[in-house]
Amino acid sequence: MGILDAMRQDKDFFFKTDPDSPIPIEERESFKGLRYFPYNDDLCFALDLDKFLWETEVMIPTNAGEEAAYVRHGRIRFPVNGVEQTLTVFRSEHGLFLPFIDATCGTDCYEGGRYLEPDIDVTGKILVDFNLAYNPFCAYGGADWSCPVPPTENRLSVRITAGEMKYK
Repeated sequence: MGILDAMRQDKDFFFKTDPDSPIPIEERESFKGLRYFPYNDDLCFALDLDKFLWETEVMIPTNAGEEAAYVRHGRIRFPVNGVEQTLTVFRSEHGLFLPFIDATCGTDCYEGGRYLEPDIDVTGKILVDFNLAYNPFCAYGGADWSCPVPPTENRLSVRITAGEMKYK
């Protein structure tokens, strides 16, 4: 079993058993695990981060009508099926944050988008592995979660066929 499979198995165990799971209590006993796209090496990148000259704080609306504070940190560019795509990377006290909506959202994936939390490697490249893309907790039917909605600048017209799929 690889590291990615082990991470997914751990997440399924958490979602089925933990009191803080976003899976509604009445569904946990029958929960069989999350669904994922097959691993896609073409959607795993070490990218240059084009940092913004002026990092500005922005308030990103959430699904619950609140706002979450983030800093617009920089921009990444990467190819999907030979076409260059651009996303904005945000930063908070918890680290880097990459919310996005792509053409799988609403069909194969949660309509409200997915998230990534990329890292920076020792060479200064930002590591973006869409195989790690995950749904926010509000995607599982619980009304107790407030999840940032990916801003317009992070909406892609292409399909990102990697990472977590729609729960149901």
